[in-house]
Amino acid sequence: MTGVATGMTLLHRDGQRFRFDAGALCLELLLTGGPGPVASRYEVLDRVDGLLGWVKDCRLPAGLAPAVTDAELAAVREVRDALWGLALAQARGERLDPGALAVLNAAAAEPPLAALVQEDGTRAWAPGATGTGLLATLARDAVELLTGPYADRIRECGADDCALLFADTSRPGRRRWCSMDRCGNRSKVREHRARTS
Repeated sequence: MTGVATGMTLLHRDGQRFRFDAGALCLELLLTGGPGPVASRYEVLDRVDGLLGWVKDCRLPAGLAPAVTDAELAAVREVRDALWGLALAQARGERLDPGALAVLNAAAAEPPLAALVQEDGTRAWAPGATGTGLLATLARDAVELLTGPYADRIRECGADDCALLFADTSRPGRRRWCSMDRCGNRSKVREHRARTS
């Protein structure tokens, strides 16, 4: 799990753009779609270009361009869907599904992406990056999240109509919304209207 404070710009169906910090790389993967009702709304991982576009936007350092096969893309979708269930269960204090854990652990057991330092002191990705290496890196980040200091801070957005999950990495640990610019602001407006009505 990276310690970089970052976020992604999301575009809601209503046209509003807002910043969302998932708190962990693996939770950013959930922004690509998912199982059940999430799949009916959107799916980014239906083609390799969708995954590569996500790689450019996520918190991984720039310059990564893995070669991804269709089988690797299917494996990324499988791990992502398992991670949805695991993260939701963790957020709700429920038992983690053994089948989903097996999917995640199998991916984490593969060799991850490798970074290197270039002669000018900058960071780069080792040549030969693959979809399997990307998936192992994502799965290891999920293992770190689910077993690390933020495991009990995986949360669902407090808005009734928002399905985003995040790891609350704030110092006080009281984050309630996916984004104050979106759901937090809408909640404050509703509370203000209720008080002044």
